[in-house]
Amino acid sequence: MKKIYYLKTCNTCMRIIKELDLPNDVVFQDIKETPITVAQLEDMHKLSGSYEALFSKRAKLYKEMDLKNQTLEEADYKNYILEHYTFLSRPVLIYNNEIFIGNSKKSVAAAKQAIHE
Repeated sequence: MKKIYYLKTCNTCMRIIKELDLPNDVVFQDIKETPITVAQLEDMHKLSGSYEALFSKRAKLYKEMDLKNQTLEEADYKNYILEHYTFLSRPVLIYNNEIFIGNSKKSVAAAKQAIHE
């Protein structure tokens, strides 16, 4: 599978997409227009190993809901991601059964290497 989950209104997502120079066979899914499904999130979970790894602690709602002062379990992370798209750390690229999560330099560099090997 070759798919990227992103927000077209997110400047960081758009910068990374441009930087990755993705091949034409990558499927784009704007998670605001087309929310992620339970099955899609479970596929991401299988590749990443945890829902927490997919969860964005930078999301505005994370601060507003004071989630940092709560003890969250894997099921909580899953539910929050499904409840609101901003909780998904983005972009998420699935490329040939590898997953690249978020916008860290390390993640972007690893994605670039996987794509352009």
